[in-house]
Amino acid sequence: MTIMRHIVRFIVAAVVLMFVGFLVPGFSVSSFWTALLAAVVIALIGWAVEAIFGDRISPYNRGIIGFLVSAVVIYITQFIVSGFRVTILGALLASLVIGIIDLFIPIKTHMDLRNGDARNKQET
Repeated sequence: MTIMRHIVRFIVAAVVLMFVGFLVPGFSVSSFWTALLAAVVIALIGWAVEAIFGDRISPYNRGIIGFLVSAVVIYITQFIVSGFRVTILGALLASLVIGIIDLFIPIKTHMDLRNGDARNKQET
């Protein structure tokens, strides 16, 4: 069940990247498979950033630091995934659009939110 949830997340993220590529100037994705690979790379880089710096600087956090880190992660992804091109302005705009889309279509499930809330309560 967990594997299927991750697959669905990456597919949704790839569709969002394709949509952002359509909307945002300076942001292009050549195909769905490129978007899927970019979604995986973005998730891995985001995980690494969170592992190194903690969740205060996480690209998944709301806020200006999370927004900027998200833009940097998107910009770096172009050097790893061929067929994925983005300018600095495109990365900033994409980060903004993805953040807005995430408000309406959250990637995290209710179970993840409950587990996160339980973990936060234990830490305090």
